[in-house]
Amino acid sequence: MNKLVIGLPKGSLQDSTYALFAKAGFNIKGNSRSYFPSIDDDEIELRLLRSQEMSRYVEQGMLDAGISGLDWIAANDSDVQIICDMVYSKVSKRPVRWVLAVPEDSDIKSVKDLEGKRIATEGVALVERWLEKHGVKAEVEFSWGATEVKVPEFVDAIVDITETGSSLRAHNLRIVDTLMESYTQFFCSKEAWADDWKRTKLEKVALLLKAALNAHDKVLLKMNVAVQNLDAVKDLLPALNAPTVSGLSADGWYAIETVVEESIVREIIPELKAAGAEGIIEIALNKVVE
Repeated sequence: MNKLVIGLPKGSLQDSTYALFAKAGFNIKGNSRSYFPSIDDDEIELRLLRSQEMSRYVEQGMLDAGISGLDWIAANDSDVQIICDMVYSKVSKRPVRWVLAVPEDSDIKSVKDLEGKRIATEGVALVERWLEKHGVKAEVEFSWGATEVKVPEFVDAIVDITETGSSLRAHNLRIVDTLMESYTQFFCSKEAWADDWKRTKLEKVALLLKAALNAHDKVLLKMNVAVQNLDAVKDLLPALNAPTVSGLSADGWYAIETVVEESIVREIIPELKAAGAEGIIEIALNKVVE
């Protein structure tokens, strides 16, 4: 039997990745210490690895595909095939950012002020290329974690990953510049992409994962409305394209269904009711295929 070996990110993205696969229709089992979780698809094998090293193993063919941030693909300078963006993270759908941060009272105001300074980061190659681009020479050292606490006692500045900036602010750090923004990527080796069976399987998995992401924070609204109220109700409904309207067996009545952002439901349901909608139903969604 053909097999596709996919690497999933261990750590902060692990739970949200498992949840995404579940919405896409794939059930994954395995405790937090297992590096070989099982999945209910006989054509797929899973491995859990740190995001930082995922792209290297995919490029080398040890994995067919993987899920990791664009930042780590760039940091490793990996030559891989991007299948699709996966716009999700451990906190929100916003991108994570690699930022240069310094103590609030630091004299460092721009990248040029880093000349001769010492910087701590997990993304050494990423920072070195950024400094080279700006013609700045500085000492860049690898940080094994807790990077925020290393300034100003051990280093002059840090380059760290942030999504909201709250951790940096909590450590009285000021963001000076953004090196890059990064979304999670689903990617594969060039060899896997050239293999007909693997490419077809990867495209199917990508379709389902993207459909699950598209359904995030969206719901299906269904309701009935009399013909005299139809236009008023339709005008209240935002939709991916346009609401679906179909006639009911009872003369003069229509059924309406549409996909909307969950965040607006509490606002529009009372308005829909006031406009004449009846039998309003809200249904959670797992997938929206566009």
